[in-house]
Amino acid sequence: MSKTTASDPAPSTAEDQDLGAAGSQLSTAPKEDLPNLPALGVIGWARWFWRQLTSMRVALLLLLLLSLGAIPGSLIPQSGVDETKVADFRKSHETLGDIYDKLGLFHVYGSVWFSAIYILLFISLIGCIVPRTWQFVGQLRGRPPGAPKRLNRLPAHTTWRTTAEPEQVHRAALALLKKRRFRAHLAGDAVAAEKGYVRELGNLLFHIALIVMLVAFAWGQLYKSEGNKLVVEGQGFSNTLTQYDDFKSGNLFTSDDLVPFSFNLDNFTGTYERTGPSKGTPRVYKADVTYSVGPYGKDEKGTISPNHPLEIDGSKAYLVSHGYAPVITVRDAQGKVVYDDAVPLLPLDANVTSSGVVKVLDGYRNAQGKKEQLGFNAFFVPTYGGHASGTMLSQFPALDSPVLALSAYHGDLGADSGIPQSVYQMDKTNMKEFKDSKGKLFKRLLRPGDSMTLPNGAGSVTFGKTVKEWAGFQVVQEPGGGWALTGAVAAIGGLAASLFIQRRRVWVRAVRGADGVTVVEMAGLGRSESAKVPEELGDLAGILYDQAPGAPDPDDPADSPDTDQEPGTETPVPAEGAEQ
Repeated sequence: MSKTTASDPAPSTAEDQDLGAAGSQLSTAPKEDLPNLPALGVIGWARWFWRQLTSMRVALLLLLLLSLGAIPGSLIPQSGVDETKVADFRKSHETLGDIYDKLGLFHVYGSVWFSAIYILLFISLIGCIVPRTWQFVGQLRGRPPGAPKRLNRLPAHTTWRTTAEPEQVHRAALALLKKRRFRAHLAGDAVAAEKGYVRELGNLLFHIALIVMLVAFAWGQLYKSEGNKLVVEGQGFSNTLTQYDDFKSGNLFTSDDLVPFSFNLDNFTGTYERTGPSKGTPRVYKADVTYSVGPYGKDEKGTISPNHPLEIDGSKAYLVSHGYAPVITVRDAQGKVVYDDAVPLLPLDANVTSSGVVKVLDGYRNAQGKKEQLGFNAFFVPTYGGHASGTMLSQFPALDSPVLALSAYHGDLGADSGIPQSVYQMDKTNMKEFKDSKGKLFKRLLRPGDSMTLPNGAGSVTFGKTVKEWAGFQVVQEPGGGWALTGAVAAIGGLAASLFIQRRRVWVRAVRGADGVTVVEMAGLGRSESAKVPEELGDLAGILYDQAPGAPDPDDPADSPDTDQEPGTETPVPAEGAEQ
């Protein structure tokens, strides 16, 4: 039995080219010719630019630039997210604000430069994928290439002599390789087999998934909508633009895209940890609602909690905040009720210390019978610590000991000026303070059921016995989320396949020698250096050797007294590079 090693004479130039061609065919990357710079014209330069743009290295560079370009969007306030923060930043940093404005850093994802990178990356990926896909399809439709002339020049190879016929060896090799999921066929005097197409398929899948994710992201940004609504217990919400407290959407979004549904907040339930380091942490935090879909939909019951939104036809309603709404009744000087409603107050801390205003815009008449408007600054704590605490801050988020502090004003609230006003702030420009007998601001602490009488017979204010709760909801429509998730999963799967699966080829040549004995040669070639190819080749050679056992070499008689082996039982030489 013999083995061909690397010490044999070097093959001819034609043989080297034959081996090189066998290795190069493992790649489906399109071949690029270096441009002949002196002979380039307009068309030549355009072709060269297209080749550069659609090369994988440029695609990776554009992907890196896109990642770097997204960093300012997370560090600098964005006009589409929080206009107030943008205005504050410009006020605090006038010079830097002007520079950021010119560079489009206050609206990164809609800026010209970010869009240019995004579009170029999209074109580059398509330009990379299309030719490689056609080449890959062509390889799948074709057959593995025939064996090179000198198999012993490949990185992993082995050889032995056998008494079996060449046709018998070929049949056994075809059956073995097909059983191991190789694509195999007989080409001339050798069996050619190939395996690992999933590697290139994974590579293509990864890049196609990136395109799907880019399209899904763009689609979601253009057609998305996001609005917030505060709803008090017993009140409802209808998914129309006029119902939102604030609303923002993508450039191509229209009001017709809103999903028609409505819901009523039946009850909010919040329980909190009473002891330990996690005191005050919510244990139960949910909103029970009754909702209907469409103008004539049937009422259905549902529950919304932080991790379980209400989903209706691609629209999701999330529970994002919670607070209290004391019921306040205001009477004028004649005892007429001019205001009776639950007033939602905004929380200031984790224990739901809350503040807000009460505005009486119509119907109030003072002691002289003149029409005026009333305004009250309201400060509410669900659990009052008493005067001993020395502060008007809540001690616990639950309604254990609610107290409401009110300070009163009268005059003109400016609601008729045509300038929008916040329902949580009061314009005191044309308002006067109610003062007590000592000339100080009229302020009182009220518990549920308590009332306070305004100075000079101007009326009264009652803190109702009921304190309602409110819940803040965020309604989001963002199409393309499912496609983005599918693309992300496919990208991970494709990347794993391209990293852990190796494309490799195996050839088995069996020819009859001059002495009538069949010489079997096996060789393997991988797309990259790996110990897997020689190990796999050694395993295949061992199995094939059992079906085509070795014959003694002419210079090694079987009856030599120096060997203990029976004739025909010698094993093939392990493939070079395989572990011994």
